[in-house]
Order: sequence, then structure tokens, then C-alpha cells
Amino acid sequence: MRPLEAGKLYGSVMLVMLMWGLNVVALKVLVAEINPVYMQAARILLAGLSVALFVFLRREFEWVPRAAIKYILLAAVFGMTGHHTFLAVGLSETTAVKSSLILALLPITTSLLAMIFLGDAFTKLRWLGVFAGFAGAVLINVTGEDGGAVQGAATGDAFIFAAMAAQAISFLFIKKASELVAPRVLTIYTLMVGSVGLFAVSFILAPSGWESYITAPGWVWLVFLLSGIFATGLGQILYNASISKIGPGKTAIFNNFVPFFGLLSSALILGENVSPAQLGGFVFIVAGVLLGTGWVDQLLLKKRKQAPVKHHS
Repeated sequence: MRPLEAGKLYGSVMLVMLMWGLNVVALKVLVAEINPVYMQAARILLAGLSVALFVFLRREFEWVPRAAIKYILLAAVFGMTGHHTFLAVGLSETTAVKSSLILALLPITTSLLAMIFLGDAFTKLRWLGVFAGFAGAVLINVTGEDGGAVQGAATGDAFIFAAMAAQAISFLFIKKASELVAPRVLTIYTLMVGSVGLFAVSFILAPSGWESYITAPGWVWLVFLLSGIFATGLGQILYNASISKIGPGKTAIFNNFVPFFGLLSSALILGENVSPAQLGGFVFIVAGVLLGTGWVDQLLLKKRKQAPVKHHS
């Protein structure tokens, strides 16, 4: 991959991380006003419709080959229905700090799965990057306003862990499907199928939860639209595109930026305090991304190739 192309690709992934970080604040607002599971279902449906409209207007829609159907269904079940269901239920039973810390395991989990099932190569520097990113996520999430550490385990923690694992598994199926289907088209199918599953789960878990749609104030719907169209719709397009080009393991490393951007947006928008330790965590995250994506490996390899060859007489 050429440096300019790599720069654009990594820049688009960083934009997704920023949108997802801002989406943390949006979800906090939405969950307080709308039933969590129903909110997730409607948000994913809106994202799917937005992406479909975008693709149709650009005349890029295509029917998927039969070989890709199973990968799309599995990606939707794990990455949309499973992930968002477990996340909604877990957030209602555990703290945001513990949830963020558990979700920070996503890059490590995805990288390990990619290595085991997809044959993704790992160097010592990439392993170091994975753990540096995790260390940064720990610093960000365990040092809140009260300075308290993560304690104990609960049912909610198990649901959040299941949400993280489901998303990691879905990335493997997205990688397989993206070899057969264009990322934008793949995004439409996963979002639409996933939203159907989410609505089915919503009716089972909270039959009367749809009433929260009626009582929500108008400004909440503005936040809802921004979250569904940009954070989930556009974000999923860009993220799936990066998975198809650099693989799930390398792409997942960038997810370590989400806690930082979520922290920053919470401080600026919600007025929450940010500790020096949390800022220090960002340094670890940056180091983790540079190492874990293989960028440092590529830089060192390039320098070796450019180094003059010494001839011995």
C-alpha cells in the first residue's frame, strides 16, 4: 500500500473513531429518554436506510453472490443483533467505566481471532502495540472522577463481555464477506438484517418499550438522527472498507481511540472531569496504534531496504 493511500485509509478510520467517541455522549442521552433495546433497533434501521439511499443514488448497489450470504447473516447476527442487544442490556446493569474497560478488549480479541482463524501475521512489535493500546484503555477507564478502580464482576459485566466478543467475531465474517461483496453494499445488508433481529429481540424483552418513542422530546430525535446516520451509517461504511483493505486485526487496534474520544467529548459536552492519568492513557493508545497496525514494522523495513549495502573486501 502506498504511503498516500495508507494515510487516507488510516485517516478515515480515525474519523470513524471520533464519530464513535462522540456517539458515546449521544447514546447516554438517548438511553435516558428511549428504551435502550428499542433505541438500538431503530438507530440501526435508520443507519441501514441511510446507507442504502447513499448507495442507490451512486448506483453502486449490487446483489450479493450466494457464497457471501452466510457470511453476511453471521456478521449481522453477531455484529448487529448480538452486539447491540448485549450492550443495551449490559449498560443497564453495570457502570460505564467497567463497560468501557471490557469493550477495550476488542482489539486484542479481534487480533487473536484473526491470527487463529485468518492466519494474520504477528510480529513482536505488533504484540507490543496490542498490549500498549490495552494499557492506555485501562488508564483512561479506571481513573474516573472518584479515582476508583474497577471492582468485582456482575451479570452486567458478562453481557458487556458478550457484546465485545460478538463484535470481534463479526469482524472475521465481515472480512470474509468483503472479499465477495463491496463494503458499502455489505454494510447495507448487515445493518438491515441486524435491525430486524434487534426489533425481534426488543418485542421479546420489552413488549411495551415502544411507548418510549412517543414520549421522547423533539431534541432527542435530532440526536437520534445524527447518531444513526453519521456515527452508525457512515461510520460502518468506512470501518468495513478498512477491514477489507488491512484486515480485522489491524483495523480493530484503532478502537482503542474510542474511549479517549468518548472521554474528551464527555468532558467538553457533559462537563465531566478528565484526570492526568487518563491523558497519559492516550499516549499509550497512540503508541499502540502505531505499533499494532504494523506501521512501525513497515517503517523499519523501508529503512532497511534504503540502507546502503556494505561490501566486504
